[in-house]
Amino acid sequence: MSTDLLKNLPDLQTPRLLLRKLRMEDAADMFEYAQDAEIGASGLWLPYTELQQSADDIAETIRAYEAGKALDWAVEHRADRKMIGRINLGHYHRGDQRADLGYAYNRRYWGQGYATEAARAVIDFAFGSLGLNRVGAVVLPDNIGSITVLTRLGFQQEGVQRQFTQIRGRPEDLLCFSLLRAEWQP
Repeated sequence: MSTDLLKNLPDLQTPRLLLRKLRMEDAADMFEYAQDAEIGASGLWLPYTELQQSADDIAETIRAYEAGKALDWAVEHRADRKMIGRINLGHYHRGDQRADLGYAYNRRYWGQGYATEAARAVIDFAFGSLGLNRVGAVVLPDNIGSITVLTRLGFQQEGVQRQFTQIRGRPEDLLCFSLLRAEWQP
């Protein structure tokens, strides 16, 4: 993948969503879900405590776009033009043709299929435009919603990283999932 493609990360559209680069105007919408303790804990980050953290996060992502080092999209609800979450391909490794899927959504939009819809678009991009062979994901064992999204998309659980994180103040396992290009059914 060229840095040119990353610097010009394309918008991805689905019937209900627009996946686009993050912009500073998204800070308030991001903070709305990033301050939610349940979302942060299940998403493997500490909840934000002030709006400036969202602005700083977005500024860092914008710098990464400019350097050609970010595969990170804001998930915008097309009907109301609200940023309802974020999705990315992290840990991209060109030589091994792999990356890891990550996402977080405003709780008001859970259970409506948005995570699956956005992930389908990103996975299509990963296997198509990027030519990846493997997309991985990690999730806490009690994050049933995310496990459901991954299995609905065809991801297979391949293992457990035992006591890998302490995001909630105690050692916890992470479940490891993957999806191979040969298994993908868009």
